Amino acid sequence: MNEPPRGVRPGEAPHRPSSTASMTERGGAARGAGSPVPWHLRRAMEALDALDVDPASGLDSTEAQRRLARYGANELLATPAVPLWRKILRQFQDPLIYLLLAAITIAVIAWAVEGAAGPPVDAIVIGAVVLFNGVLGFVQENKAETAVAALRVMTAANSTVLRDRELKTVPSAALVPGDILVLNEGDSVGADARLITANSLVVAESSLTGESAPVFKDTRLLSGDVPLGDRQNMVYKGTAVARGVGRAVVTGTAMDTEVGGIAGMLAAAEDAPTPLQQEIASVSRLLGLSVVAIAVIVMTTIILVSGVNTLTGLVAVLLLGVSLAVAAVPEGLPAILSVVLAMGVQDMARRKAVVKELHSVETLGSASVIASDKTGTLTRNQMTICRIRTASGEAELTGVGYRPEGHVLHNGQEVRDPALLQEVRMVLAGGSFANNAQLREHDGDWEIQGDPTEAAFLVAARKLEGVPERVGEFERRGEIPFTSERKLMSALARHREVGTLSLVTKGAPDVLLDRCTGMQLGGDVVPLDPERRARALGDVEELSARAFRTLGVAYRRYTEADRHEADILDEEDESTLVYIGVVGILDPPRAEAAPAVAEARRAGIRVVMITGDHPLSAARIAGDLGIAGPGERAVTGAELDELDEAGLRALARNTSVYARVAPQNKLQIITALQADGNVVAMTGDGVNDAPALKTADIGIAMGIAGTEVTKEASNMILGDDNFATIVAAVRQGRVIFENIEKFLRYLLSSNMGEVFTVFLGVVFAGAMGLAGAGAGEIAVPLLATQILWINLVTDSGPALAMGVDPEIDDVMSRRPRSRNDRILGPRMWRGILGIGLVMAVASLLAIDIFLPGGLVPDGGDSLDVARTAGFTTLVFAQLFNAFNARSETTSAFRRLFVNKWLWGSVLLAAALQVAVVELPFLQRAFGTASLDPGHWAVCVLLASTVLWFAELRKIALRMGQRRRAARARGPLPASRDSGGPETPMQ
Repeated sequence: MNEPPRGVRPGEAPHRPSSTASMTERGGAARGAGSPVPWHLRRAMEALDALDVDPASGLDSTEAQRRLARYGANELLATPAVPLWRKILRQFQDPLIYLLLAAITIAVIAWAVEGAAGPPVDAIVIGAVVLFNGVLGFVQENKAETAVAALRVMTAANSTVLRDRELKTVPSAALVPGDILVLNEGDSVGADARLITANSLVVAESSLTGESAPVFKDTRLLSGDVPLGDRQNMVYKGTAVARGVGRAVVTGTAMDTEVGGIAGMLAAAEDAPTPLQQEIASVSRLLGLSVVAIAVIVMTTIILVSGVNTLTGLVAVLLLGVSLAVAAVPEGLPAILSVVLAMGVQDMARRKAVVKELHSVETLGSASVIASDKTGTLTRNQMTICRIRTASGEAELTGVGYRPEGHVLHNGQEVRDPALLQEVRMVLAGGSFANNAQLREHDGDWEIQGDPTEAAFLVAARKLEGVPERVGEFERRGEIPFTSERKLMSALARHREVGTLSLVTKGAPDVLLDRCTGMQLGGDVVPLDPERRARALGDVEELSARAFRTLGVAYRRYTEADRHEADILDEEDESTLVYIGVVGILDPPRAEAAPAVAEARRAGIRVVMITGDHPLSAARIAGDLGIAGPGERAVTGAELDELDEAGLRALARNTSVYARVAPQNKLQIITALQADGNVVAMTGDGVNDAPALKTADIGIAMGIAGTEVTKEASNMILGDDNFATIVAAVRQGRVIFENIEKFLRYLLSSNMGEVFTVFLGVVFAGAMGLAGAGAGEIAVPLLATQILWINLVTDSGPALAMGVDPEIDDVMSRRPRSRNDRILGPRMWRGILGIGLVMAVASLLAIDIFLPGGLVPDGGDSLDVARTAGFTTLVFAQLFNAFNARSETTSAFRRLFVNKWLWGSVLLAAALQVAVVELPFLQRAFGTASLDPGHWAVCVLLASTVLWFAELRKIALRMGQRRRAARARGPLPASRDSGGPETPMQ
């Protein structure tokens, strides 16, 4: 062929019936004034007339906005929002809150029985604490919901439409009746629509009809009562284009679609709790049962030791027990966890990594393998044709990117060989005709719409005079779309004046050459004998070895005898082709890709490249980026097909580069890696990547080049299609998980400090002088209201601040967490209990120092003063502990001032503690007494022992780590808190 082409095919795809039962056709307001005829029983032109739209130009923007205002957003009715009053009420639906409410009731009854003298202080204080906790929980829940809603907006589906005579990408929610929907492989169908054109269009409708096999579509008029699954001339919202291309006019949106008709029957299923949520819930339950038992023991001991025999005394003991149970159980943990995850995910989204679900962060930080595509992820995805190899030699094209500026050269000079020049023209013309991309200039910048590889032909064609004009002499009459399995794409060309028909095919050169019987040599066609075939394959190998991506171009000219075969195109047409030549396309690696690969390797993460490119090209790029070692070759999909499951697992352990892979090969690779215990993150962009993305632990879709189907199947979407963003997201995922460890360590150790203080204070009351200091009242180390105050002031603020703590330890210097690692491992529990015990000893020592008759002589203060000192020491000890908890092994003094939110919450808590001690109205409410400077100094000094104890413990842990690392001659353990042995990287 020396006459390549352009146009739209009138032929239809073959009919394939569906067995799905019939459903009522929906059309609503958009169906046409007073017309009951379903859309699938109308001709395409009738539908266009009824919807008042020109298929060549589409709606204009003004009309689209008017229709959007009339019909509303293209969204299914959401689950009704929870009313505000119910959200507020939900904050008080907790067994621990019920205990406090019961305590308030008992306190009020006791106050009334004893004469109602003065206000019921205990009841008022406990009520205020309950109310404040409810407000705080509501604010935290609302913040998490807002973050999740923002993520839904970021991951909303898009559709391509024809508006104002231009192809535009719009949110699917903005589709309106009458829009001309442009369908390509991998698109998620955004609305119900009547097909106008269909070229080998196949749509997966299992989500709507239950039919597992994709359905072939065409534009033919149907008649009679046609079941939903057999309506070949319609496409429906929520289905996916599996193959082919087409255009359709939107007939129904939102609830006026088939899926909208059944939306009311869909029951909303609650999300299952994640492993982290389950672990935290289990810890809370265990802690709750333990503390209730301790509270019962404490109350029983107090009653027996103090001889309680009055209603007031019993109420005081009961309030103490209830307060201890409430304070010791971190009931705010789920809310804080949600807020921390939401804030972390929002931060990741700002960095171009949009995680669709909060719990995916758990998995992201544990990734041990990243299986990445090459094009656009590790490279820039700015395809540029730099070389053209034909039978007559090689031509070089200058210029890079999408700006069509440059020259065609041979040995540095303009091409003078007529044969070479003609072959180059034919290659560029053929590649430009068998093409679905668009190139246009906008405000001085050149932009593409469609596949970057196809766009490279459009750019290159403009660098050689006469090629675009030659392409314009032909109209396009049909297409055999590209698929990952065939690795070819063909278009049927008809000369506008002469009427001759030609088929232009482009694709993988090795696959293309198998279908060729001739070769273009200047203006002649010569047989493709073994010698010429070997030379052509050698050209491909040489270009691939130089890291060029290769794409071959061929053609077939139909004669009068076989012209009828062009009425319906199929793969049999792609035979007896004439090979023209091969182009070498350069897609340079991203500058940040190699450092990102090195960072991933430092973090114990294997990077695997999976590409459809030539093995030599793939191996060269992988070597340049540090993915593959010197001399490592790429394994092809054909080699994978020959392996059994055991052989595939063995191969996957040591292979870093896969080339010429089919979609099923990607699934094989991911499954083999997971079978070896790896947590696999995989990137994908095409519709055939969706199964592998769903199988991977973390499916990562390309936000720019990715199809809508791929985005829906993924857990994360890259806003910039950049591999470095994946590695940055893994780092951020590890930081988020580490911050969860921080606030768990802080909350649980602080709560243990309260439990130990009360329990040991009751047990050793006699030795401390507490037993005889009551003067008629029950002598306990802390009052019920003081325990609730500690819980209120020191819990939520610092814990939330730790949720946004910057990276303290180098999270990328550790290997990934194992699937079996628990966030609350034995070592963390030892630290929690040790810190809690030190807090209790410091607080009780403060009471003993100031109270007469204890272990420390010369104490002369009242019980109120001594108890206030112990109360203040415990509060300050928890605030010191906030800085300890930022790392299990790193000193609290490292990067001490980087978290302004933590400092703010600590200073606020300290100021509130000073107020509760020194302000008279708060003294009456919480049973405190003023302290002089000496008392304050002792309290702060004793509280700081928590800091020094933790620093000594961290020194010991670091020394132990260094000894283990020296013995193993390897990096530090994967999980600092698992308490288990180190595991080798898979």
